[in-house]
Amino acid sequence: MRTVKIGLLGLGTVGGGVYKLIERQKEEMADKTGANVEIAGILVHNLNKKREGVDENLLTDRWEDIIGNDEIEIIIEVMGGVEPARTMIGEALRAGKNVVTANKDLLAVYGEELLAIAEERKVDLMFEAAVAGGIPIMRPLRQCLAGNEISEVMGIVNGTTNYILTKMFEKGMSFEEALGKATELGYAEADPTADIEGLDAGRKVAIMASSAFHSRVVFDEVHVEGITKITAQDIKYAKEFDSVIKLIGIARNTPEGVEACVYPMLLSEEHPLASVRNSFNGVFVHGDAVDDVMFYGRGAGEFPTASAVMGDVIDVVRNTVCGCTGRITCTCYRDTPVKKFDDIRNKFFLRMQVDNQPGVLASIASVFGAHKVSINKVVQKIVTDGIAELVIVTDAVKEYHMQNALDHLLCMKTVKEISSVIREY
Repeated sequence: MRTVKIGLLGLGTVGGGVYKLIERQKEEMADKTGANVEIAGILVHNLNKKREGVDENLLTDRWEDIIGNDEIEIIIEVMGGVEPARTMIGEALRAGKNVVTANKDLLAVYGEELLAIAEERKVDLMFEAAVAGGIPIMRPLRQCLAGNEISEVMGIVNGTTNYILTKMFEKGMSFEEALGKATELGYAEADPTADIEGLDAGRKVAIMASSAFHSRVVFDEVHVEGITKITAQDIKYAKEFDSVIKLIGIARNTPEGVEACVYPMLLSEEHPLASVRNSFNGVFVHGDAVDDVMFYGRGAGEFPTASAVMGDVIDVVRNTVCGCTGRITCTCYRDTPVKKFDDIRNKFFLRMQVDNQPGVLASIASVFGAHKVSINKVVQKIVTDGIAELVIVTDAVKEYHMQNALDHLLCMKTVKEISSVIREY
């Protein structure tokens, strides 16, 4: 029986999981794919590092040993980062090797470039593991739901921020306390910026939007906000409104263009994503034929992400055996513009500190009216030292109208502080 050989780039958390799964599945791989699968080389940064359970004869710190091995037909890239991954994947594709990658940072910026090379060389470039860890979402968007016109993809696609917000909501922790716990448990990196500022989720939204709407969206076109400004007081009001606060990545396909954003949102407790807790991820898709579908599961980690990588590897091996690699490459056959963020419409939850005196609410309402902002609900409960906390919920309004209204309010002497601005789904 034919043997398909693999070159593995990276042996960190995910790379280690991939190695273990390949070894674990060795006996059944021939039955699953029609070929034996064998790792022929592993590129690592430090050859002297002790790696328990790994055949040291496979290790190399020279890319030439991998790319120059003509027997290797599949490259698995799990190093992360843009370079040298971009260069290596490009060289592998040009050499006629199939590639499986988990690299969201790379694909969110250079996906179009790499998919074009794969199409030219008629090889596979697969990236299920780049979004939402072990949850199958890229294959459904590119294949299973291909018969739909998808209008919206929204989800919780960062486990670190979801864990933090869950602990703030359920345990009453402050943001700092919840982040510390996430770091202690290994959910948050030593530098958590990419997670808590929404950058990680933004890259995933760019990839999902490109596949769902058949038009290229890159990371720089995604509006991104993080969760660092969410407070215990915001959580308290969310509970009163029978809602939760989640960091949501959302992409919509509208007649005016693609909307692609990441920010904290108030979700009704009845929404399916409201029940996605701790480090789990969930993605909600709306299509014209299928209506609503949801994907839920582990969004990161050694084996969940390795599971997604291995699903792609098995697909590539099957394609290799059947001589049909390169069947699905870039699906972005449209040229839909990305909508300007200022023109996107959202509902808002606003919390502000104002002078507790007659006429203040009327003057605030007048400012909103002047800027085409319609008020849906007003709540005033707390008064301290002559300062009232005012909560206002609006109807859907264009982002630039809301920003103009907020700028105007901040110029008023009676408005002491705008404490929170959170969008509502």
